[in-house]
Amino acid sequence: MPVTPPTPAELAALAERDRLGLDAAALAAYGPLVAGSLGAYDRVEQLWAEHAPAAPDRPWSWPAEGENRWGAWYVRCRVEGAAEGPLAGRTMAVKDNTAVAGVPMANGSHLVDGFVPARDATVVTRLLDAGATVTGKSVCEDLCFSGSSHTSVSGPVRNPWDPTRITGGSSSGSAALLAAGEVDVATGGDQGGSVRMPAAMSGIVGHKPTYGLVPYTGAFPIEATIDHLGPMTRTVSDAALCLGIMAGPDGHDPRQPDVIEPVDYLAGIGRGAEGLRVGVVTEGFGHAGLSQPGVDASVRAAVDVLAGAGLAVEEVSVPWHRDALAVWSVVATDGVVAQMIEGNGYGLNWDGLYDPELIAHYGRLRAERGHLFSDTVKMIAMAGRHTLAREHGRHYAMARNLVPAARAGYDAALAQYDVLVMPTVPIVPSAIIADDAPVEESVARALEMIVNTAPTDVTGHPATSVPASPVDGLPVGMMIVGRHFDDLTCLRVAHHFEQAVGGFPSPPVAAGAVAAG
Repeated sequence: MPVTPPTPAELAALAERDRLGLDAAALAAYGPLVAGSLGAYDRVEQLWAEHAPAAPDRPWSWPAEGENRWGAWYVRCRVEGAAEGPLAGRTMAVKDNTAVAGVPMANGSHLVDGFVPARDATVVTRLLDAGATVTGKSVCEDLCFSGSSHTSVSGPVRNPWDPTRITGGSSSGSAALLAAGEVDVATGGDQGGSVRMPAAMSGIVGHKPTYGLVPYTGAFPIEATIDHLGPMTRTVSDAALCLGIMAGPDGHDPRQPDVIEPVDYLAGIGRGAEGLRVGVVTEGFGHAGLSQPGVDASVRAAVDVLAGAGLAVEEVSVPWHRDALAVWSVVATDGVVAQMIEGNGYGLNWDGLYDPELIAHYGRLRAERGHLFSDTVKMIAMAGRHTLAREHGRHYAMARNLVPAARAGYDAALAQYDVLVMPTVPIVPSAIIADDAPVEESVARALEMIVNTAPTDVTGHPATSVPASPVDGLPVGMMIVGRHFDDLTCLRVAHHFEQAVGGFPSPPVAAGAVAAG
């Protein structure tokens, strides 16, 4: 469809917006020039129509009555992978921020709902090629901007350990389906902890890879400098298997280096972890007014297990851990407004694969339905627009310039220790808030748990969450942080811990669960 040139009134408004100082005569002169420049846009649209992929015909359905006990399925489907491969016969849920071609995608939001992608995300292609069968899209939080599980357009996701409580977010549906035993493996996305927080709060394993290790291509972006995709599983060996399949450059994602040495993570975890050095990060415990003593104690007990299993354990201070949260907060406020909101998800100025149809779909609905943003996104939108208008992005620039210092703060500790550990989240899963809860409560419950996970999104370090001992019958997670592109050591320590405790506990409901498919 040709781009409509601006009317004289629209042209005048455009000139006024940027204080161009054009009078009526000047506007009349510029009008034909602006209209003439739009011919290239029309030609690009014609060319794209010749190259755009067509969505495959894949059967799908909305969850049937009675099969969505946890509110964790957004849509059901059955996309068969390769007949042979390391994941042959295994069922998989794909977080609904990640494209499965021909299957509806909502990204937890009224503003994406109704979109059907035309191509699979790279990680979906790779997992299908390895034999996995996609049995549905798992619910995620509204535009993935919540660490709780109450913001999705489809309703709250309930925790199989206690259905009155959250699963954590934003990969909430993936966590619940794994905990309940309804799928074998799942994908998650992580910008502030959204793989690891639901893993911790649902009693499963979640791995946020090193920034750039796994291609983000085909997932709905939040902010290009903190976007990650990673595996969510019930065992460390499955996480290692899936990471090995997902990792590596795809040539379409500028978040990735051009060359990444392949690693056999599954074989590597079999080497054990005896003798590795573990730094217990002081700043990860005792967050004033937030950390629950039982959670801190559970993770301390898990550290004692590591020590008893042959690892060298010491306390270490990483002062940047607390300050890195402020750096992340500015990046995830100004950056999200510039890219995810104003830039309709993708933004501009990067040399990667875009999804023009998704940009147009979301952009149109965003203009029509901004009132349907979640409370969390509304808060971020107003804060970011205010600071960008008033401060012109200088704080974002400062924050990005501080990232190397924050990264170096962790790297200094990782020069002494092979991994760093701390609680994944400082609290047990909270109660799902009421539908009419005040906005202050909604936002607080969505963001309070990010204090330990968000820093490694901005520094890019790999981090694995594994279940520690439950507290009052509710899951707790221990987070294991490693050096850049040394994801294997995180997983080695995680696997060693899993073996030392004899496997991870499951919610009672999972004992009789039947895997989907």
